[in-house]
Amino acid sequence: MILAGLGPLAVLIAALLAFYINWRTLKQRTTADKTALDQKREADARALMQKTEADSRAEWWRRTQWALDRALDQDEGTKALGLATLEVLARSELARTEELELFDIAWKSVSGDENGDDLGEEGNTGAEMPFMDAGRNMGENGTTDEDTTKEAGP
Repeated sequence: MILAGLGPLAVLIAALLAFYINWRTLKQRTTADKTALDQKREADARALMQKTEADSRAEWWRRTQWALDRALDQDEGTKALGLATLEVLARSELARTEELELFDIAWKSVSGDENGDDLGEEGNTGAEMPFMDAGRNMGENGTTDEDTTKEAGP
């Protein structure tokens, strides 16, 4: 008789235990889903940032090619436009060391200076070569801190 009276209590305890187990499972799944969603958002944000940077670099390089073509033109006005554009592009945060070296080569080609030394000799176009410091900051007079200067061209 006591056993028969405990039957409904046992069913209630089993139901509460099943509810608790299901509640914990749902809570774990919700937490896992939230974590996965947060990770996906972060990955998507990184991918978008990388794509944006790649697109910006591609556009920068397209402009650089245009400016290099103009800088190597025979017409002095067109050449000046190309060199001025290269000077602006050299200050961009998108410009990498390799590209700045390319600018140096273009500048030397335009100025007629094969080895980059002695700009005062023949072949000089009369323009001073700008310099950029390690932080890629151009001074007002075309030079920067002597300790950290590097040739930037154009």
